[in-house]
Amino acid sequence: MNLMPTRPFLTAAARWQARAAAAGWPEDLLALLARVSIAGTFWRSGQTKVEGLSIDLVDGVVQLGWPHLAPQTVSLFRDEYALPLISPEWAALLAATAEHVLALTLLLGLATRLSALGLLGMTAVIQLLVYPGAWPTHGVWAAALLLLVLHGPGAWSLDRALHHVVQRRHA
Repeated sequence: MNLMPTRPFLTAAARWQARAAAAGWPEDLLALLARVSIAGTFWRSGQTKVEGLSIDLVDGVVQLGWPHLAPQTVSLFRDEYALPLISPEWAALLAATAEHVLALTLLLGLATRLSALGLLGMTAVIQLLVYPGAWPTHGVWAAALLLLVLHGPGAWSLDRALHHVVQRRHA
């Protein structure tokens, strides 16, 4: 039994792949998917740490207000996470802030590489010091974040739009 695709299929697939690659959209689509997915993951994690601000567009929940740490957040950092070298109060505040700010900038494609590096650092801390058994999940996060660090945000990003504006001014 021959499982190889027929020649016409290979030719059509090669033509489609060549056109898509020339347009650059497979990489742009992959970058957008990585940005949206990782931003959603960290945003939702950040939302568990705060009260006063709740935005979940998937579930249709929007509660605008001034965010502050939820009472259980500092306890979580003190009792479960127990990070060395930093107080639970500071760790909770920094984590909640980073999860919101870096997720938002990543989603928008603004300072994408820097945002991805920040979230990659958070992922490393979580993996090494908090949940070492969750390496399959953290590996997927790291792969998406490294893609963004190495290849950038793609065409559908504020980084790309700003790059074009700067180039036009210097042309």
